[in-house]
Amino acid sequence: MPFYEHIILARQDVTAQQVEELSAQYKGIIEKHDGKIVGDAEYWGVKTLTFRIKKNRKAHFAMLRIDAPPAAVVEMERLERINEDVIRFLTVRVDQHEEGPSIMLQKRDRDERRSRRDRGEGEFDAPEGIVEEPAAEETAP
Repeated sequence: MPFYEHIILARQDVTAQQVEELSAQYKGIIEKHDGKIVGDAEYWGVKTLTFRIKKNRKAHFAMLRIDAPPAAVVEMERLERINEDVIRFLTVRVDQHEEGPSIMLQKRDRDERRSRRDRGEGEFDAPEGIVEEPAAEETAP
């Protein structure tokens, strides 16, 4: 069966729990059509959109890694078009799924570590063992 990565954008006024329920609902549809979700559904959080989509400036993002026949993906997309909470979706066929978390989750982890880091004085000073010497002045003969 082919592999897919599926991104769902849900309205910002739904809760994160409702987005998880949407993911579980679509997981059930995939499994009903002899497919499976590889790993867990990733919830990326609420993000600001570059432009308005159906009068929304922000959206909840979620990603599913799918191993299913094309008919299952078509049925899932049909139901997403009907659902008012889903404002946009994208399904991309991939050769294989990457191991570990997606780039978006890795970026969020990196940003959290950066914001927690305590910036001390002298962070940009020369490393120990390197002595900065003043420039020698030239004298005219």
